[in-house]
Amino acid sequence: MGTFNYDLVKDPTYFNDNRVAAHSDHKYYASVEAMEQDVDNFRHSLNGLWKFHYAKNYNSTIPGFEKTEYCCKSWDDIRVPAHIQMEGYDVPQYANVQYPWEGREEVELGQIPERFNPVASYVKYFEVPEEMEGKKVFISFQGAESGIAVWLNGNFVGYSEDTFTPSEFELTPYLKEGENKLAAQVFKWTSSSWCEDQDFFRFSGIYRDVYLYAIPEVHVSDVKIQTLLDDTFTKADLVIDTKATKAGKVKITLSKAGKELQSVEETLAEESQYVMKVENPELWSAESPVLYDLLLEVMDENGQVTEVIPQRVGFRRFEMKDSIMMLNGKRIVFKGVNRHEFSSVSGRVVSREELIKDLVTMKQNNINAIRTCHYPDAVGIYELCDEYGIYMIAECNMESHGSWDISAEQTGDFSKVVPCDRPEWMDMMLDRVNSMYQRDKNHPAILIWSCGNESFGGKVIYEMSQLYRKMDPNRLVHYEGVCHDRRYNNTSDMESQMYPSVEAIKEFLAKDDSKPFICCEYTHAMGNSCGAMHKYTDLTDTEPKYQGGFIWDYIDQSIYKKDRYGKEFQAYGGDFGERPTDYNFSGNGICYAKGRAESPKMQEVKFNYQNISVSFTEDGFTVKNKNLFTDTAEYDCILLLEKNGVAAGRRKIALSVAPLSEKTFVLAELEGCMALADELEHAGKEAGAEYALTVSFVLREELLWAKPGHEIAFGQKIFAAKSPANGGTIGDAAAEYEGKCVTNRKAGLQIIRGKWNLGVKGENFDVLFSYNSCGLVSYRYMGKELIEKIPMPNFWRAPIDNDCGSRMQGRMAQWKIASMYAGMSSKGMFDYEEPVVREEENSVSITYTYLLPTTPQAKCRVTYTVTPDAYVQTELTYDPVEELGDMPEFGILFKLNADYDRLEWYGLGPQETYADRRCGAKLGVYKNRVADNMAQYLVPQECGNKVGVRYAKVTDARGRGMLFTGDELSFSALPYTPHELENAMHAYELPEVHYTVVRVALAQMGIGGDDSWGAPVHPEYHIDVTKPLTLRFGFRGI
Repeated sequence: MGTFNYDLVKDPTYFNDNRVAAHSDHKYYASVEAMEQDVDNFRHSLNGLWKFHYAKNYNSTIPGFEKTEYCCKSWDDIRVPAHIQMEGYDVPQYANVQYPWEGREEVELGQIPERFNPVASYVKYFEVPEEMEGKKVFISFQGAESGIAVWLNGNFVGYSEDTFTPSEFELTPYLKEGENKLAAQVFKWTSSSWCEDQDFFRFSGIYRDVYLYAIPEVHVSDVKIQTLLDDTFTKADLVIDTKATKAGKVKITLSKAGKELQSVEETLAEESQYVMKVENPELWSAESPVLYDLLLEVMDENGQVTEVIPQRVGFRRFEMKDSIMMLNGKRIVFKGVNRHEFSSVSGRVVSREELIKDLVTMKQNNINAIRTCHYPDAVGIYELCDEYGIYMIAECNMESHGSWDISAEQTGDFSKVVPCDRPEWMDMMLDRVNSMYQRDKNHPAILIWSCGNESFGGKVIYEMSQLYRKMDPNRLVHYEGVCHDRRYNNTSDMESQMYPSVEAIKEFLAKDDSKPFICCEYTHAMGNSCGAMHKYTDLTDTEPKYQGGFIWDYIDQSIYKKDRYGKEFQAYGGDFGERPTDYNFSGNGICYAKGRAESPKMQEVKFNYQNISVSFTEDGFTVKNKNLFTDTAEYDCILLLEKNGVAAGRRKIALSVAPLSEKTFVLAELEGCMALADELEHAGKEAGAEYALTVSFVLREELLWAKPGHEIAFGQKIFAAKSPANGGTIGDAAAEYEGKCVTNRKAGLQIIRGKWNLGVKGENFDVLFSYNSCGLVSYRYMGKELIEKIPMPNFWRAPIDNDCGSRMQGRMAQWKIASMYAGMSSKGMFDYEEPVVREEENSVSITYTYLLPTTPQAKCRVTYTVTPDAYVQTELTYDPVEELGDMPEFGILFKLNADYDRLEWYGLGPQETYADRRCGAKLGVYKNRVADNMAQYLVPQECGNKVGVRYAKVTDARGRGMLFTGDELSFSALPYTPHELENAMHAYELPEVHYTVVRVALAQMGIGGDDSWGAPVHPEYHIDVTKPLTLRFGFRGI
């Protein structure tokens, strides 16, 4: 009997002591009947309550606790699987690049912290299930972080490292009748933790399933499936390799949709290979994830069935051809996302329900690929990706980002880098490659193996890639880090980089196109982000060697926690008192952690990733089908014509455009579409009428992930309204949008000139302007005051995470000061420039000049023009001051009573939109609550904006309030000002709601998203402050 030596935990060459050899993840049952009823007599779960002891370091553990004579039944209980940090022991710690012990303890490379390195001691008392008696019995820990030592009845069974692949041990020699005592110690940090420095919360414990499993006398321990297609893709060799414990027989049956296609009986050796010839197989792809059913009935030499093994098979061929990645003979484009395995409820313990929700969300939003960042996931996701049709880059558990930075690349000093060229790390990393490959090799969804993430380069990683190729010549190998260390450039089959600009990709391929190029991470989705994403997806259409990328990332890493008043919130790095930490850098998801709901960014992702694009011609439209294998005829095509946001005609048709082709259609020539074409004849001719033609493709039949009618792609063309013959006003246009006419335009106005104020009265409304209080102080409609505070020029937005990364606040801080402290005087209260009042026949106007406290000083002017229809036409102008530079926003901020909590707008929607994130929006009429526009980003920031707004109504429950109108305004209505948002680091820090804050703007600069640590907003999405700026809009009571 061996013994456990804790000192070896500090040795990177010690990672596997008596562990069972890695094998495929196949299931096996006692009979076909048991399989059909999902009765697994070979497996017994040990999930549930275990006895538990927590120690802050190894010296604080209980010596001899594993011995049978030491009773642990009075220990605390803990649930398994779970992170101990989610069960009240230690705390979650989020860190990105830095190692979690950085600055707390001096730790040499490869060594481990000693003063604080929690050790979790577990004990489970159990009896061997009756159906396992007489068989060899094993235990499987599907995941333990980061090292686990195991004892049974006081005997040391073995030790294993690799947090993310199974650790399995044979228990047979140590079992006894009756009660058995299983003991385990899990160490938070081991020497392998130097290569587990992923950008995530740091946990520990037994966090994946634990179960006993038994094997029959004749048992297939490993199955390898290959589908070798010929060059015509009409013939395939289904190659089946098996490893067995003992010779016997096997019956192999291939079926599809319950229909048996062929069956053979063969002898079974300890190592065997079988080949089935398959004619005209239906091919597997994300578009059509066709799966066949393979059944292996394993028998002993007497023909007695010992086990049956079901295995799903997808016929597909993935290869590199002429430096292009090809799936089933077609150039593939990855429309992918990185996905950390994470739940805000349970950390990296993700339920099957949560997993399925993720995959359904991905499919519904045209995401076709996952990169398992940066470790193997629990087994469930792989079979579901096979079934749902999602391509995978399966990544090995390796990241050592904290051991190197850009200086290693610049200086060539690799002395602190792991694993690099260090021989003592070689076996550990090759073992991780083998463990992941053996477990997951039979999943058609996996197209690419990845060596890991952000671990620089070197010989060790190169040898990892070579091992992948040796074991699996039918997939490609990925590794991004070679872009920092070109000594072993052939480590990766494709050029893979993180966060390059589109221009940088083009420049690289112009110099070296020997490999296809992908972005393993791009469009960093931290907070309010994903601006200009379309530039990357557009590049896949024009540059064949650029084959897509993977958004960073799928879901925010945040955890439910209660604030000091007992209210739940989403906690991020630092919220558990842990240090060091990287704070809210954990929040990069296109989905919120709470409820796994889609964030507003998903609208843009769905559009940019759609496989069918629609562009418009003068008399029709062109459909470009980017699907590799699917004709558009498999979907319904919906033509929707809207006039000022109201449906004016709808037609469902079938359009056939072959895969990877395009076709142009004339609207009038399509069956049943003449009426739509006739209606469009009015476009541009009828005063105040704006038409939008939307061409949508929707599912015709129910699929695993969506109901019929689910939209998968669309295109929209807007036919601009013709100005009214009289020259028109904003009020006329709004009246058209509302479907009614304003009245009493000529009813006349009563003008009251006071010493301090200018009053304007009309039928059912009155307006009050102050001469010395900086502006409009009252607007009453039907006797109700609608203005809570004086509307003021606004040039600021609450900084988004990308702004913080690019230090926008420092560069543009003068505009925040200008927004907060603009006034009519820079000296005293009564030393100001008098407002200018002008009276016309049917209007009165007043112009205020605001001095902006900038250096050098700038000015802006606001002119309000009141007309008898209760409209206040508003104009904000600004003459450029060269030295002031970029401006986040140019508009006016209103404060209304918080009772006006409903919003309706005619503009782009339904989700928030920005100058550089509007491709996925449609012109239409939308409604929500003002509070709904507060996106649930982890840190409060700018959100809820709408672009292309023609009108917006902000009303109370009775429909009374304010109407704002203009020409494609930028508009938002939120419960908070930009300054209140900026001052809060969590939603619970926001004040009680007292106002509805309306911002009407000419423009707001884009949000960016190429990265979140310095990448600027693209120049075309900035406000051009080199030219005079003019904002015009109107408002009135309703």
